[in-house]
Amino acid sequence: MSGMLAGKRLLITGVVTTDSIAHAVAHRSLEMGAQVVLTSFERDMERTRAAASELDSEVPVLELDVCERSHLDLLEDDLRQRWQHLDGVLHAVAFAPRDALAGEFTDASPESTEKAFATSTYSYAALAGLLERLAPDPGGSIVGLDFDAAGAWPVYNWMGVMKAALESASRYVARDLGPQGIRSNLVAAGPLHTRAAGGIPDFDRLTSAWEARSPMKWDPHDPMPVAD
Repeated sequence: MSGMLAGKRLLITGVVTTDSIAHAVAHRSLEMGAQVVLTSFERDMERTRAAASELDSEVPVLELDVCERSHLDLLEDDLRQRWQHLDGVLHAVAFAPRDALAGEFTDASPESTEKAFATSTYSYAALAGLLERLAPDPGGSIVGLDFDAAGAWPVYNWMGVMKAALESASRYVARDLGPQGIRSNLVAAGPLHTRAAGGIPDFDRLTSAWEARSPMKWDPHDPMPVAD
């Protein structure tokens, strides 16, 4: 199949439902000729498989908890046997316990912020390491989903801090893996009505703030511009 991604082998995390950015990325990648494998957290596996069935090709779904080293090791073994190498990774994983998103910023517990950091930020470096071990020589690309971390947004609280840390992590990944031809980039999307957005209290305050500040028209129900 011809296309910009013809013959590329991509690992896409973060697909739970068909309204997710990651699902839109998987859809576009398949259209452009890529081979795709999805990952899912154990409790979301059934929903991820249902979302995968809506894609134009049959796409495998592998279990991955990005905070578990054993899961990453098993995923690496599977990809080596399946493909021998990996050309790209989409990091679309983020989570913060409710007290790190709702209420007063200073009231969040250390345990909640630690969980948010491990899932939303450290996992980028973990997936970059996986790509480093599997990428062809030279080459490869890791792309993460970001949200503008230059200021303080309504209701986003500690997730905003995690996105700022994600931006820093991407720069360090680029520093270390760039010499091997591996690119590290983030795409900062505007607020979208995804499953993840459903976990943010008063999410409409965020979309209203974005509408007021963004110089471009933004449809919070359409993930395709971000996927593109």
